[in-house]
Amino acid sequence: MQGVLTGFAVIAVVIGVGYAIGRRGYLGDHGREVLTKLAFHVASPALLFTTLAQTDLSVIFSSRLLVTALSTAAAAGVFVAVGAVRRWGVGRTTIGALCSSYVNSGNLGIPIAVYVLGDASLVAPVLLFQLVGVTPIALTILDLSGGGGKGPLWRRLLTPLRNPIAVGSLAGVAVSATGLRVPAPVLDPLTLIGGMSVPAVLLAFGISLCGSTMPGRGPDRHPVLLSVALKSLGQPAAAWALAAGVFGLRGAPLLDVVVTSALPAAQNLYTYASSYGVGERLARDSILLSTVLSVPVLVVVAALLG
Repeated sequence: MQGVLTGFAVIAVVIGVGYAIGRRGYLGDHGREVLTKLAFHVASPALLFTTLAQTDLSVIFSSRLLVTALSTAAAAGVFVAVGAVRRWGVGRTTIGALCSSYVNSGNLGIPIAVYVLGDASLVAPVLLFQLVGVTPIALTILDLSGGGGKGPLWRRLLTPLRNPIAVGSLAGVAVSATGLRVPAPVLDPLTLIGGMSVPAVLLAFGISLCGSTMPGRGPDRHPVLLSVALKSLGQPAAAWALAAGVFGLRGAPLLDVVVTSALPAAQNLYTYASSYGVGERLARDSILLSTVLSVPVLVVVAALLG
């Protein structure tokens, strides 16, 4: 229980600082955009590279990761199906699908894994799956739907390699897979730069709340409510059904996969939406509401399965 409260307290404080900065206007009129670009183009790629370069990739081969992958696909698939029927557009549907299934495995998942599950490495498979599998696919779709699909075929096929998030992730995986040792003069500056990623994302998110209306209203009301319902209730329910009913997981392994699936939507999804100029309000409201709702959900999950 302490891990749930600690993780959310850290996030709330940093977002609150961002909100205060926005209210005071300390960073000027373009502070949010600067922080977003800093996180997307510089800090996040550095963080992903240093994290994955030092991770044992063998952790991805497990039934727990398969449960995570299937529950992620189920939640995202429902949103995509509804988005296609309602004609919400490729870009907005992609952001909504991410908000429905992409968990906050980094800045919130790590402290919860430490205090609730007792092992920080338990979020590594989820982190790797999202960074190596989900993120490059989603960002490629956003690139192509935003006009990147024009031009020769070879250029379209190389779209993931032009995205800084995907490049940082894939480079880190390549280093880990080959067993190369990154020299300290190279790794240390990247680690320092990567340390700006999470604070920059959270501060930008806090600034974006200044002057905003209540979440879950306006033209994005239905996509927001659907994504929040899928993220907070649908995905953990699917993970529990798959883990217990199909893979026969019990005890701690069952708790692990359900807790990680019940984590709220990741704050960096707002960075993606802002960077591509699509679904920004959808991402902001979905992240905020799923973060608030995940507190009681995680408490109930920990009480029932812990």
